Amino acid sequence: MLELNKLRLLLSLVASVTVGQAAGSLRIRNISDRSKRTASNQFSDTQRTGVTEWTSWFNIDHPGGNGDYERLEAIRFYYRERVCSRPTAIEARTTDWVTAADTGEVVHSSLEKGFWCINKEQPKGSICSNYHVRFQCPPVQSYWTEWSEWGPCSTTACSDVGIQVRQRKCLSSQPMPLLFVPACQGHHSERRECSTPQCTARWSPWGHWGMCSVTCGGGQRTRRRTCVRTSASVQCVGRSVEIQKCGKTPCPAKCQLACEEGHPNEDCSLCVCEDRVLHGDVQSVTGVPVEGARVSLASHSKALHAQTNVKGEFMLAGVCPSSTTSLIVKKDKYVPTTVSTSNTTGSSRLKAVLRSAEKPYIVKHPEDKVRYEGGRVLFCCSATGSPKPSKYYWYHNGTLLDRKIYKYEEDLVLQDLKFEHSGEYYCKTSNPAGSIKSSVASLSVIAKGTPACSSTPEAHLIRLPLDCVQPGTESKYYNAGRCPHNKCAGSLEFDMRCRDGAGFCCGVQSMESRVIDCGSYSLPIRVVTQCVCQKCMQPTVIVRGRVVAADNNEPLRFGHIYIGKERAGTTGYQGGFTLKIAQDTQRLVVNFVDPTEKFLDTPKVFIFDKKSGSIYHDVKVMRKQQPIDINSRETNVIDLGEIKGEDPIGQLVIPPNSFHRDTGEVYEGTVKASVTFIDPRNITTAAATPGDLNFVDDEGDMLPLRTYGMFSVDFRDNSSNKVLGAGAVQVLLDTQHVKMQEHIPQMKLWSLNPDTGVWEEESEFSYSTAAADGHGRSKREERTFLIGNMEIRERRLFNLDVPESRRCYVKVRAYMSDKFLSTEQLEGVVITLINLEPKPGYSSNPRAWGRFDSVITGPNGACLPAFCDAMRPDAYTAYVTAMLNGEELEAAPSTPKMNPNIIGVSQPYLEKLDYQRSDHKDSALKKTAFKINLAKPNQNNLDETNGPIYPYQSMIACENAPIDANHFRFFRVEKDKYEYNVVPFEENDLTSWTGDYLSWWPNPQEFRACFIKVRIHGQKEVMVRSRNHGGTHPQTKNKLYGIRDIRSTRDMREANTSAACVEFKCSGMLYDQSEVDRSLISVLPQGNCWRINVNNLLQEYLIKHPPFTQSNGSHSFSMMAPVDPLGHNYGIYTVTDQNPRVAKEIAIGRCFDGTSDGFSREMKSDSGVALTFSCPERKINRQSLFQRLQTNPGQTLSQMARDMRDFQGERRQRPATQVVYPSEQRGRTRSRRISSGARRTVPVRAQ
Repeated sequence: MLELNKLRLLLSLVASVTVGQAAGSLRIRNISDRSKRTASNQFSDTQRTGVTEWTSWFNIDHPGGNGDYERLEAIRFYYRERVCSRPTAIEARTTDWVTAADTGEVVHSSLEKGFWCINKEQPKGSICSNYHVRFQCPPVQSYWTEWSEWGPCSTTACSDVGIQVRQRKCLSSQPMPLLFVPACQGHHSERRECSTPQCTARWSPWGHWGMCSVTCGGGQRTRRRTCVRTSASVQCVGRSVEIQKCGKTPCPAKCQLACEEGHPNEDCSLCVCEDRVLHGDVQSVTGVPVEGARVSLASHSKALHAQTNVKGEFMLAGVCPSSTTSLIVKKDKYVPTTVSTSNTTGSSRLKAVLRSAEKPYIVKHPEDKVRYEGGRVLFCCSATGSPKPSKYYWYHNGTLLDRKIYKYEEDLVLQDLKFEHSGEYYCKTSNPAGSIKSSVASLSVIAKGTPACSSTPEAHLIRLPLDCVQPGTESKYYNAGRCPHNKCAGSLEFDMRCRDGAGFCCGVQSMESRVIDCGSYSLPIRVVTQCVCQKCMQPTVIVRGRVVAADNNEPLRFGHIYIGKERAGTTGYQGGFTLKIAQDTQRLVVNFVDPTEKFLDTPKVFIFDKKSGSIYHDVKVMRKQQPIDINSRETNVIDLGEIKGEDPIGQLVIPPNSFHRDTGEVYEGTVKASVTFIDPRNITTAAATPGDLNFVDDEGDMLPLRTYGMFSVDFRDNSSNKVLGAGAVQVLLDTQHVKMQEHIPQMKLWSLNPDTGVWEEESEFSYSTAAADGHGRSKREERTFLIGNMEIRERRLFNLDVPESRRCYVKVRAYMSDKFLSTEQLEGVVITLINLEPKPGYSSNPRAWGRFDSVITGPNGACLPAFCDAMRPDAYTAYVTAMLNGEELEAAPSTPKMNPNIIGVSQPYLEKLDYQRSDHKDSALKKTAFKINLAKPNQNNLDETNGPIYPYQSMIACENAPIDANHFRFFRVEKDKYEYNVVPFEENDLTSWTGDYLSWWPNPQEFRACFIKVRIHGQKEVMVRSRNHGGTHPQTKNKLYGIRDIRSTRDMREANTSAACVEFKCSGMLYDQSEVDRSLISVLPQGNCWRINVNNLLQEYLIKHPPFTQSNGSHSFSMMAPVDPLGHNYGIYTVTDQNPRVAKEIAIGRCFDGTSDGFSREMKSDSGVALTFSCPERKINRQSLFQRLQTNPGQTLSQMARDMRDFQGERRQRPATQVVYPSEQRGRTRSRRISSGARRTVPVRAQ
């Protein structure tokens, strides 16, 4: 009977398809009354004339993602001439030719927007069908155009009322005589009232004080301001002039200075000898003469008495030899110095040495604080520089705090806190070289009696195993709850420290055990029930990575690592490094120095994550150019840029006799010159960018630069190999390489401070025209150059850059899989954006990179800074990549067609951004990057106000954007992997750790990952599960810790063989550190598998270390997890680290490689195996019904018809009965409908 029912249902389905095809253009006239949201098959318009016509059928979307969207706007984009401007009706059918009304699905239609069906609106377990639509169009149709923008207000006077007008036009869809065009209904213009701003009158800022009326004895000076009015009817309140007393110093009496030689000067401050001359030399610390230095007498520091020439020499007349004279020497970008001399002859000489000035740099930033009302707080700030900054300024919410009221210096103290003290605080300091601002710190003031944090946990959905479906809800998720890791006001031992130690955060106070019903089995879970303010759990912040050459990935072996001026470590043999970072670090600048001098010294500004504890960075360094020999007594020209077939970007011009030793002595021998240029035309060099391409402006704000190339110079004595300096070096930049002409006047020469990672201005450029030999050119030609001057005084990197103000933010999120679920976002992913400049005329072919930025994803994704343009969408483009612990994530696909639901950006903005994944044109390329146009959003266009690109001033909007706002997407390629913890824990947020006996990781400061290697003999990959229970500890015995699922990976070297690296719960101390638990592990391959081998060494170890668990079943394997880290000879891989993700990545790499110290991403199933299972495919003894239909449809259908007639005869002979299908058979009968995108069988109606 069951077989006959199945035959009957299948025949009905086949008949349904046949009738649907024969019906052709049959349309449904009646609308179903089941739901007001269920759309009819047609939607018509009343305004039409003549006989109407139907378009062809369109299908531009499939029901994957959020549903099926047949948008009229998108159809017009792909089929511009095939749809009229004002359709009068819509008809929708599934690809199985079922009308929309007969599917029973909730659908929507609109003549303005088209047709759409949303998956989440369908009954549980169903998704939308795949629909195609057509439109009805009249031969002649009149319609209104869109309203124009409102015109200007008719009045311009302030505080006045006027009129605004907007208009529209009546148009016809086809050209025809004007008299025959049907008239449009409505008005062609609209009016509305408008008003102008209120009349205002305000004072301008006070002008400067005027000169004092006298120089001594008392006088007056004045200053003025102007009333700025928008109308003569209003006036400013107050005075326009202020008078102040001045010149209060008493007038000097007759000079009493007695001079042994010469006579007193005019102000009686020193003796003057007209026949005496003081000679002097001014040099830098490297011995280079300093031209243009200003020399003044200390007693008259504001007056200029002499200035140095090109040789750094100066002369000062009138200094008497019998007196001691103090001179002050000043020059921009140098620290002023004071020298003293006592002349004994008629002509004497002194020497002054100037040190380069260094801009201030914040070394201690204020930190976030939370306090109760009435308490007190301390914010600290400290900066270095040369000269050292001495004065600090504090700001609250952008407003300067009055020093007289708050009495602050470096530190700011706030007493008797009130709610209005809440907000953002930062400090600012300066020296003659520049200014700097600290990072912003927030202060939250909580009213007394208010709970420090909410005791009710917030919702937190965890994903259940694939085979766990909760009866009734069929949900794959369970709400385990969590406490937000926000700072709260706890009880501090001392509240006046710069840093509150670990501080207090909202954390778990209590949990309860629950059981999840999965149908065929149950899962225990620990659920958060109450939160409380407690001491924060602070993970150890680790930065890891590998340093390799940018050209061939050769590792930087045993390179020196500096943080500031302190040696912090050494790279390993493979270039690897690990750095432990202090908790109060705000900006991490790390300098990699090659002691063999094969690679350039490379400062890097690393981003790091204090929540996830560890971040991996793949560091690229540039290989030094081979040195060439040049003559120091001649003019030398060195090209910058060596792209084959293209001209160099610029040149270094070194005049004769410019080289000098560190003593200042001029060097006249042969120079070994190595000039390494980081060419932005070569995109592979972008990752080797030193620093983070930022500079600090005069206000102390850190702003971005756009580079046109960087270079490093290394000049050495040919005989002794000692480093040489060079003065008066010219840098020429060929303007033909500056494609954005507005950049030319802003171009500057910069140098990188290796301690701060900040670029500092060296000089500006001036215009010059010169003849140059072009590479690939037939003759010399006149070209325009920008010329800058520099002094090579230390081993720094130099940069040809412009400050760029056209800035935006790009929103990117990373997910666990390509399902892009909001609950499966990944934190701690390093997103990198490389800004590109397009080649003229070829928007898809980038000419050069201009900037390199990286940001770490948080709970709401990441916002990457980028250059963008509002006029030309392709003026700037960008490549974006994502990496998690050295693993490259995959970008959303752009082929075979762009799907906005998958990419995460809606149309038509997506077309404007021209999204392309790296394999868009070549499927052989990697899928780990995407390229976009950086088109600045038009705030007057609603489609461009919802991301993924935000204006620079909308950074807060970008960071707080909801999950359904436009954004770009990456996802992990590991799809067949699942982890379940009874005590929920997020490995990308170590602060989510909870102390519990059933916690998978018992110690939040040390994470031990254990894996077992399982080999599979079989044609297909197999899912392998480990079930992990407590084994010997009284608190956890026979209780579940968690489940791990992983699909085996094919061994490409051996046929019909795969292997899986399965994680299991390590044995060891639990969180109370009182007793060891030997975890009970069960390994179960999913499918037709049986165990054929166990590693002999592992079996022997388990027997010798009781308790020993007998593996009774041949389809699984059980053991008490080893306490010892056994290694690859046993098929067990154990790694301990301060970060769980890092420990697991290292262990998996060793497991894949089958060694205890190697690393591989390719599975080697013949090495280091613990268990071996045989998993052959089940043989099919007979053909299924669908296979018979494919091989012999006529005979099969005839047999089905006979069976149906026999079945109907039997039903007439006996009363009707209801047959309940097993779930497997029900799934089979619906398989054809499911494959076409729908979830419900369509009944066949009699025609």
